[in-house]
Amino acid sequence: MERYANQYVIVTVFLVLGIAFPIVVLWLGSKLRPNKPTAEKETTYESGNDPVGDSQIRFNVRYYLYALMFVVFDVETVFLYPWAVAYKKLGLFALTEMVVFVGLLLIGLIYAWKKKVLQWNSI
Repeated sequence: MERYANQYVIVTVFLVLGIAFPIVVLWLGSKLRPNKPTAEKETTYESGNDPVGDSQIRFNVRYYLYALMFVVFDVETVFLYPWAVAYKKLGLFALTEMVVFVGLLLIGLIYAWKKKVLQWNSI
């Protein structure tokens, strides 16, 4: 039982250090750096040129939908690789789990297809 408690202590120490270290470093940096704001320093910077036009551009939501679909199916391939490597060890259980996983992704793809997320019609 003592061995498990020791592992929790180690994880807790790393968690506290992982949270406290960035906070302390950012606070220390804010105290040590020079702070002399001027109007010229606070202007918008565009590769050394004066900004032209509106700074906010509206993007079509379809770009985000395609990016989201790409991420979903990219993550699928990340999960398929370990399964393929360990397939001989796990046998039928691994096959069943992967069929369920791919089936859920296929249901998501069919849902997106039915909602016409994948169509690119010009407006």
